[in-house]
Amino acid sequence: MSAPNMISADKLGRLVGTPRCPVIVDVRTDDDFAAQPGLIPGARRRPALQVAGWAAEAAGAPAVIVCQQGLKLSHGVAAWLRHEGTPAEVLEGGFEAWRASGLPLVPEAKLPARDARGRTVWVTRARPKIDRIACPWLIRRFVDPAAVILFVAPSEVGAVAERFGAAPFDVEGVHWSHRGEQCSFDTMIEELGLATPPLARLAAIVRGADTARMDLAPEAAGLLAVSLGLSRMFADDLEQLEAGLLVYDAFYRWCRDAVDETHNWPTNKVVPA
Repeated sequence: MSAPNMISADKLGRLVGTPRCPVIVDVRTDDDFAAQPGLIPGARRRPALQVAGWAAEAAGAPAVIVCQQGLKLSHGVAAWLRHEGTPAEVLEGGFEAWRASGLPLVPEAKLPARDARGRTVWVTRARPKIDRIACPWLIRRFVDPAAVILFVAPSEVGAVAERFGAAPFDVEGVHWSHRGEQCSFDTMIEELGLATPPLARLAAIVRGADTARMDLAPEAAGLLAVSLGLSRMFADDLEQLEAGLLVYDAFYRWCRDAVDETHNWPTNKVVPA
């Protein structure tokens, strides 16, 4: 059991990818990060000794602080954040414990450049259906919770990407897109080191719905139906995205925790005499 104000790698791993995941702040030194440049999914990097300058960013939301071994840097930063009113815990054993647990790590080098506020920026075609909701869900839940997602006219994706420093996705001829029979969601999972069994199961559902291969997963038809329904419920792409996040949260939790659960109509009715 973790000590007070500490959280184990296994417990944090169960929160990653869910709406209840705390803000994860990586305060490893530059040397430690250079030696092992992976990030816990969803983590943001901040300098430990400058916590007074960025503490306000984390105000309110629970936070988990990560240094190399879970010692002085993370304890000091967590204590400072608690002083500022932010509930903050330390990852027990630090980054080394997470890595030793075999939990996924996102390669920083694969991520697009961040803007002045430390956010990744992505751009794709307007009027999303499946891949263009699935990919932002993956980004927000496992890469960058503060990511900016821009939906623009298809003809303007390339120009907007260039002018606004955004990474284009799910359009032809770009890095983050379909590859052979794989859809953009598959590409992101592979490139970002997120090929866990639950996400691989979800990827098959997304691929089936996005490429009209309903044979890949029985659930693909249901995802297609929900996706098309959402596209008709919302005229605003960002409102549709917010609604879609909940749909993918539910699919992910099914893929992770409930694939063996069934539901049957009760058969133990009392038969009248």
